[in-house]
Amino acid sequence: MSKQISLTIDGIKVSVPEDNNIMQAADSLGIKVPRLCWHSKLSLFGGCRLCVVEVEGSKSYPPSCVTPVKDGMVVRTNCPGVRRARKNILRLIMANHPSNCQICSKNGACELQVLAESLGLRDIVFSGRQKHFPKDETSPSVVRDSDKCVLCGRCVRVCAEVQGVSALAFMDRGFNTNVAPAYALGLADSVCINCGQCVNVCPTGALVEKDSTADVWQALSDKDKIPVVQIAPAVRVAIGEEFGNPAGRDMTSQTVQALRLLGFATVFDTQFTADLTIVEEGNELIRRVKGGGKLPMITSCSPGWIKFCETFYPELLPNLSTCKSPQQMMGALIKTYYARKAGLDPAKIFSVSVMPCTAKKFEAARPEMNCYGHRDVDAVLTTRELARMIKQAGIDFNALSGQEFDSPLGESSGAAPIFGATGGVMEAALRTAYEVITGRVLGQIEFAAVRGLDGIKEAEVDIDGLRVKVAVANTLVNAHRLFTEIKQGKRQYHFIEIMACPGGCLGGGGQPYLACAGAESLATEVYQKRAQGLYSIDERKTIRKAHLNPDVQRLYAEFLKEPLGELSHKLLHTRYHKRPAGVGAPYHKAVELFKGGT
Repeated sequence: MSKQISLTIDGIKVSVPEDNNIMQAADSLGIKVPRLCWHSKLSLFGGCRLCVVEVEGSKSYPPSCVTPVKDGMVVRTNCPGVRRARKNILRLIMANHPSNCQICSKNGACELQVLAESLGLRDIVFSGRQKHFPKDETSPSVVRDSDKCVLCGRCVRVCAEVQGVSALAFMDRGFNTNVAPAYALGLADSVCINCGQCVNVCPTGALVEKDSTADVWQALSDKDKIPVVQIAPAVRVAIGEEFGNPAGRDMTSQTVQALRLLGFATVFDTQFTADLTIVEEGNELIRRVKGGGKLPMITSCSPGWIKFCETFYPELLPNLSTCKSPQQMMGALIKTYYARKAGLDPAKIFSVSVMPCTAKKFEAARPEMNCYGHRDVDAVLTTRELARMIKQAGIDFNALSGQEFDSPLGESSGAAPIFGATGGVMEAALRTAYEVITGRVLGQIEFAAVRGLDGIKEAEVDIDGLRVKVAVANTLVNAHRLFTEIKQGKRQYHFIEIMACPGGCLGGGGQPYLACAGAESLATEVYQKRAQGLYSIDERKTIRKAHLNPDVQRLYAEFLKEPLGELSHKLLHTRYHKRPAGVGAPYHKAVELFKGGT
């Protein structure tokens, strides 16, 4: 147990562990010190200086986030000198920041705006030349606008510490300092994996998702287009947060109705193809295990992970499942099976997906995702983008009574919603693999060992005498650690699930912002609530195993014929390829050395 340190903050005595800093001590008392570069999930930086406090006996105002507590310390967080210093620091930041807040996509969700209001800033007394850099719009997923960057370093740290990619770094010095990929390349030419975690932690509009709403609005108003949309599992338990609902509340039916009110002709559920993915992937795993195929087999649902693997672990490409993600499977079926069944011209269908993930925009644009000459998915909206469209349309989301998905691609089992949580794909696959291999009914279908937000989880399942060893990792730093230990012979598995984002899709780069609401330190709690929302949907389902979904069975009977069959391979499977690490390689090697890799 850590030694306790006693100090006084704003006249209140408090005891905290000796490894705490002043900011943590103040937080324990409910005293919120202003902060910008600080983030609860990242290393300490101490760059913005907005968290300065007065410490009795000190000649300056130290930043509270990097100043350790000391026994007997007397701290004041709200004296006139501290308030004046914070205001002047913020004035200097805002003097070099664009003032077009009304047309910024982060308007209303900007931490700089919140700070200006909380500090009572009503004037900018400093003036001078403002920095200006070209906007980087090369990526299909993320837009980088360095003019709005406040050099907090959050994006640099999340990319290195959470994802192990290090696509971003501080460039140049002094007035010209900015954050960019190596050699000021565009994000599309860097080792960026499109995950959007940098967007989630950016306090301003310096990093935002590539906005697809204009393209979708245009398609909705085009009489020659047939707009069809699908909704991912993790969206339904997060979108409500954009309308004041608690995290984890199931807003499936309201989202379906809102999409119809926006003008979508047909609304399908990505959970249907989550079930389909399990049937295909489960059979692929069985074939590899029984036929001496490449093991361990690794899931391919997370496009950020796929790009990471292509760039940094190309030797693992043969281990990847050949299954497309549920998004891409649905896109392929919409323009083949559904188009044929409904008598529609696939060329007129405009296929939209609503995803918790910015990397899905990159995935949809991949040349491999092309079904018989038609793009599988034409546009991807994040959870945030759909919420903006609902608000723009004047729809009272919370007043909606709710509607059901359309057939034939709208029914799902309980195995499908848990795809959105880390460990969910693994659990869903085990439910099906067990019954397909043994021919017996699986009684206990919850696999607690692969649930939860731990970075790496593992389990061993007895399937008819075969001890199947599985592992689950979320965030790519944890994936790197896992594969390093596999290379070293410390771990061996049959099946591995990798999700690029914290908590899986629940913490995707397109989910509702947490930081501006002051909830960044509660991210774990929010992810847990979203996960519980998905597990509750699973528990309410009558059918909880993917292969028992009657509509999936009908799809095979009417169209695909059999799992891993000729048509399934054409529509539902793909291959990935090695990408040159390029100038990003030295950065990644530096991260490996820092993390103790080999």
